[in-house]
Amino acid sequence: MIFLKVLEVVFPVFFLSSLGYLWVRFGFEYPMKFVTRLSMMIAVPCLVFVSLIKTTIDSEHLILLAIATFLTYFLLMIFLTCFIKLTKINFRTYLAPLTFGNTGNIGLPLTYFAFGEVGLGYAVIIFSVTAILSFSIGIWFVSGGATSFQALKNEPLIMATILGSIFLFTDLSTPLFLTSTLELIGQMAIPLMLITLGVAVAELKISDLKTALGFSLLKLFLSLSTAIFVGYLFSLNEISFSVLLMQISTPVAVTSYLLARKYEADSLKVASLVVVSTCLSLISLPTILFFQLH
Repeated sequence: MIFLKVLEVVFPVFFLSSLGYLWVRFGFEYPMKFVTRLSMMIAVPCLVFVSLIKTTIDSEHLILLAIATFLTYFLLMIFLTCFIKLTKINFRTYLAPLTFGNTGNIGLPLTYFAFGEVGLGYAVIIFSVTAILSFSIGIWFVSGGATSFQALKNEPLIMATILGSIFLFTDLSTPLFLTSTLELIGQMAIPLMLITLGVAVAELKISDLKTALGFSLLKLFLSLSTAIFVGYLFSLNEISFSVLLMQISTPVAVTSYLLARKYEADSLKVASLVVVSTCLSLISLPTILFFQLH
């Protein structure tokens, strides 16, 4: 039964997120800074690297998906820039959060549970493209053009993507003991990211529910329609097309809020987007998944 299949996919994702949410609500301590650093600097890079070197997906399909992802984000940025100029809302506050979704905390586990190792291989490509753009042009947006792309040099995820791609395209492999070790470390990433997402949502506040809901619906509509257009344009295969839809349609990432705080954009409005779009994804992502698995 298709409903049970969807439940099998989404239940672990939202259960672990709820665990983090309830953990904080019940007053237990959660070392957010430590866990986030452990996840983003060690666990996630290992997950990305191992996924790339172990994938059985043809490299041509991965390259095609990477190009499709870049084009999807490019089109989204054009649409959203026009919308921001027409509505005269704050460019620094809204462009990056409305463009880039939570392809890590939500996208990776959801696609893994839905499509297995093959789905994770495709999802890692989209996640890597998202990370590269978020920590380069995304920071440039939020800072109002005051920063360069030097932040990319300090991101282990970028190095893991580059190294994994080199191993993938040259058919190199690491020794089995090293691969097993990196794989074990990478397995921490998905539960850590989901629990941390729940903690982050519990700690954020909503400032304007109506506006946040409107922008969250706009993001979902534009993301989904653009991904469908690009997926058909590139004639992506069934799984890569499904993964593209799921990843691009994920809610606003918590990192958008952190960057807004760091570069003094309106972090309260971004926090509202994170909370409302994440709650909206409780309906939207299972619905998208239902039609993908039907």
